[in-house]
Amino acid sequence: MAINVTMVRIYLTEADAQLKPLLKQLHDEEQVKGVTAFRGIAGFGASGKLHSSTLVDLSLDLPVVVEFFDTPEKVDKILQHLSIQIKPGHLVHWSAEVNA
Repeated sequence: MAINVTMVRIYLTEADAQLKPLLKQLHDEEQVKGVTAFRGIAGFGASGKLHSSTLVDLSLDLPVVVEFFDTPEKVDKILQHLSIQIKPGHLVHWSAEVNA
């Protein structure tokens, strides 16, 4: 049996300083089922600026991806709040199923 959910993925960089406030909001205010933050080793966005880490350069501007899921109804409400905070093109969501 599967349960329908909505997956959300948010693309940030460490330098944006949005990660901690976003995690706090998703935990304390939105109370989503769970959140995972991934730290990338390299990436670039619309600006074309490459954010990467090498042995010589320990960058603090690496890509960060925050991912969570919850019921479609709950995520719709959360997306209304996040659409004001997250830059256009940095938030994607899709329907998925979770094993039950």
